[in-house]
Amino acid sequence: MAGRSGLRAVGERGPRERGRGVWSRDFGLFFVARAVARLGDTMLPVALAAGLLERGYGAGAVGLAMAASTAAFAGLVVFGGVIADRFSTRRLMIGADLTRVCTQSLAAGLFFAGHVVLWELCVIGFVNGVAAAVFQPGVASTLPRLAADVQGTNAAIRIAESAAQLAGPAFAGLLVGFASPGGVFAAHAGTYAVSALCLLLLRLRPLPPDTLVSTGRALRDFRADLVRGWREFRSRTWLWAVIAIWCLYMIAVNGPVVPLVATEVVQHHGARAYGLVNSALGAGTVVGGLLALRLRPRRMLRAGALSLCLYFTFPGAVGLGLGVPAMSAGAALAGAGMSFWGVMWATSVLTQVPPETLNRIHAYDVAGSLAMMPVGQALAGPAAVLLGADRVLLVAAVISLAVVALLLAVPAIRDLVRADASPAPS
Repeated sequence: MAGRSGLRAVGERGPRERGRGVWSRDFGLFFVARAVARLGDTMLPVALAAGLLERGYGAGAVGLAMAASTAAFAGLVVFGGVIADRFSTRRLMIGADLTRVCTQSLAAGLFFAGHVVLWELCVIGFVNGVAAAVFQPGVASTLPRLAADVQGTNAAIRIAESAAQLAGPAFAGLLVGFASPGGVFAAHAGTYAVSALCLLLLRLRPLPPDTLVSTGRALRDFRADLVRGWREFRSRTWLWAVIAIWCLYMIAVNGPVVPLVATEVVQHHGARAYGLVNSALGAGTVVGGLLALRLRPRRMLRAGALSLCLYFTFPGAVGLGLGVPAMSAGAALAGAGMSFWGVMWATSVLTQVPPETLNRIHAYDVAGSLAMMPVGQALAGPAAVLLGADRVLLVAAVISLAVVALLLAVPAIRDLVRADASPAPS
């Protein structure tokens, strides 16, 4: 664990434990839960873009609908982290999934009825964001309880989500083309139902007694838990430095890229082409996940940051107005880079942070990572009107490279040694 000699980090195992396989019945259930839920999530941008554009809304409306969910998630996930330390994370995750079954079923009904109003979709998105804020912190503490190889489980989950990224948009494009956006929302609700069922069937190893938090504490102790989590978070320079830099990435790159790519590709090439481009993105993330299964660099964040250089090809190709094959190739490269970075980052967090604060620190990590994304999504439409969507995407491509330079410029990030690495020879 960074900064604390003599203590073993979460996920740091002896040679025998590191040799144990990743796969088990329970990890398989969790794998399916994450893959199916991700399948639905990757269908949603296609449904929102096609459904809102069909009813006369523009890129700004698509950005606001996405931002409503992201803002609720980023603003409340820290509280979700403290709640996850006090209650059964599995029950919280199942409850969050069932909530989203209801909200997405409602959205499907609105589209089927032809009664689609932007504010209603924003409210539904906000509720989904709240549910995600309760769900996400539990993922961090669940993975180490499923297998000893934390990097292996992270990479396998990344591959599952990547496979979903590959299939989801294409499936959504078909549903939009042959049915309606309402069919996509109905299918999305079904994916959360499957996820909830898989989580219900899980059998998790119990947490060590000293990692549990009493549920009978007063409200002031809830606040104290938040403060302790914050202190643990800010005590790790590599952690808060990445989050600070990632705020720039969210507001200037990922935030505007998601809605602008959706609207640009759907408007100029159709929903099916957007599904194809997103499938290429998913294929790239599968490759990145497979590489993360095989490669175990000593300095994980340095290797992950270098892989992020590939991301600029995606907004760059769309911004230059290239054809669908070129955009798909750029998306595949971007997906590989982002996936490899994601595994390196998630594994670093899970193995460098003590178990008793993991949910809270993971919540601060997620909140900080996404804090600026709704700002970027909300500003995407006005920026596109002022500068043109193509120019905004080209600027995002350049800034994505600047973010890599910033990550590598911080010694605590580029020199962080993996928790289970052998000591360097003297």
